[in-house]
Amino acid sequence: MGARTIGDNERVKLLVAAHASELVAFEDDIPGFRRLLTGVGKIPAAYALTRALCEGEYDEIVVVGTAGAIDDEIEGGIYDIAAAIQHDVKGLDGTFGEHVSLPTRVDTGHEGRIIATGDHFVDDPEAVRQIRGLGAGLVDMETYALIWVAQQFDVPISILRAVSDRAQDGATELWDVVVERCSHELRAEFRERYGV
Repeated sequence: MGARTIGDNERVKLLVAAHASELVAFEDDIPGFRRLLTGVGKIPAAYALTRALCEGEYDEIVVVGTAGAIDDEIEGGIYDIAAAIQHDVKGLDGTFGEHVSLPTRVDTGHEGRIIATGDHFVDDPEAVRQIRGLGAGLVDMETYALIWVAQQFDVPISILRAVSDRAQDGATELWDVVVERCSHELRAEFRERYGV
């Protein structure tokens, strides 16, 4: 799982996705990149990325995957993620969206959207309303953990999310249908940005 060296002083970037379906359009071997599948959810994502960063050095982490849109102004397409919050935590005082010890928000250092991360698939209008109140426009299950781990290792991270659904009733079934399309959209954007 460690990084392989390309040249004397050049290190690889780490291409990360949670689910194999999100990488279906990506070749197994992309020059300058090593792949990492983390598994779905915050704990598998944190564990897999931590292990990869302990075993190798990377110039950048590039995360690709899907997200549900909870902001009516967000249409389909690819979005850069600027920051992540958690929607499945409460602080000691019961404040929704605040963790007992982790920061409320973690930032990538890039312009883009705010995403809310939680360990369940959001497909409920009431949950959407509550999460939207935290200031997020997208939801997923890994981003917060990935940014937090990258920060601990001081490795730059870029996150691209393709909108797969509207996080409403039936979103779970819809994801299974559209994830391949999202993967192809992400591959095209990845090729444009990284030239490979």
